[in-house]
Amino acid sequence: MNAPVVPLRPGVDVAAAAQHALAAVHRHLDRCKLSANTVKAYRRQSSAHVAWLAEHGVDHDDAFADLVGAGAAVTAWREHMMGARRAPATINQALAAVTLLYAQVGLRIDVKGARLPKPGEPDALSPAEQGRVERAAARRGVRDRAIVAVLLYAGARVEECGRLETGDVVLTARTGHVRLHGKGDEVRTVPLPPIAREHLAAWLDARVGDEAAGEGTGVPLWSGQRGRLTDSGITQIIVAMACTRRWPRSPPRR
Repeated sequence: MNAPVVPLRPGVDVAAAAQHALAAVHRHLDRCKLSANTVKAYRRQSSAHVAWLAEHGVDHDDAFADLVGAGAAVTAWREHMMGARRAPATINQALAAVTLLYAQVGLRIDVKGARLPKPGEPDALSPAEQGRVERAAARRGVRDRAIVAVLLYAGARVEECGRLETGDVVLTARTGHVRLHGKGDEVRTVPLPPIAREHLAAWLDARVGDEAAGEGTGVPLWSGQRGRLTDSGITQIIVAMACTRRWPRSPPRR
């Protein structure tokens, strides 16, 4: 028995289908109970998707043929928006709008949205920004350079960094790791890259006195003029580095 033939290019006029869906979603938005701002945004985003399809119809001429084509078209549009560095909230709003658009023609798509950062979650440092932070830490001394190494390369939270004791750092000629104590009894062991091992070793060698000479049980890793460095003290160090600027010298007077 011959297998059914599946055409590579379904016989659907994508431009006509897109305009039909756009008109239908606009009629739906006119009578649905959404805020005026949401209706305006959905109209704008659905129209933007149809305009994008007009430019990429060759690649997505099956956008309104079935769920496979619709899902592929919307996924490609999402990647386009991410490449244009649209905000995650804007991308997710656009996906909600086109989900409603395709629903008007019976296509119930399900496309993964963009990840929204958690409230208060900082943006990742770019390589250039990370380099500036590390250079600022190096100028402040071996302790602050080691603190930044733990935060950057072990992914430690400030609280985890502040709880470290000398015994939590294990360094050998070729390997090394740090034990981070999180909330409750959570303990995780994180391997350290060579640069982090180098900075931590320099700080441990720089420490003097009986406290630093011990094996590390109960001995805080970070110390300052007033004893153990607190979480607030570590935060102040990072803020001080972030606020450091190197201004160009003024030109000589003639």
